Amino acid sequence: MTRATDADEQRTVETLGAAVRDARKRLGLSVQALSEKAGVSFGLVSQLERGLGNPSLQSLQRLAGALGIPVAQLLDEPAVPLAVVTRAKRHIMPVAVDAPASQRAVRELLTPRGESMLQLIRSTLPVGFSNEASPFRHIGTETVTVESGVLVVCQADRRVELHAGDTVTYGCSEPHWWANGHDAETVVLGAVTPFER
Repeated sequence: MTRATDADEQRTVETLGAAVRDARKRLGLSVQALSEKAGVSFGLVSQLERGLGNPSLQSLQRLAGALGIPVAQLLDEPAVPLAVVTRAKRHIMPVAVDAPASQRAVRELLTPRGESMLQLIRSTLPVGFSNEASPFRHIGTETVTVESGVLVVCQADRRVELHAGDTVTYGCSEPHWWANGHDAETVVLGAVTPFER
């Protein structure tokens, strides 16, 4: 019985660590920057991301606050072989708490959080949204379909404007960014895989 409890506790810490690491990377924060922003030690964040340690509830609350997500989202279970993500259980990806309203895109992860081979993300971009100042760059391939509105996608020196129903696919190892080219919200579905095409 004790062994099972210890195993459960270890899984919980590993889940927490993976969730913190994922959210930190999505915000473009280093371990040091997150520890300073949350007011916790560098060692606590580093250990937690490696599935080690026993963080206090207060530390978790500080980390979640710095990442802009509820503590409960840090405890979501990783993916299972057949996983359903209901509308109510969609993971809302973190946004920098000090971001202006026009940069607060709502990004909902539609695939399970523990899924690393494919992510499906629904993004709602407010009027005036653009991440040109901090473009993304990572290994992988992305496909984006516009549900409504107008999406401007720039990859290196290439620029396309997509309307409802249009889809673009591109490699992610070159810097790329999005902008809302519409006078209302733009909603897009994007699928990301870690494989470069």
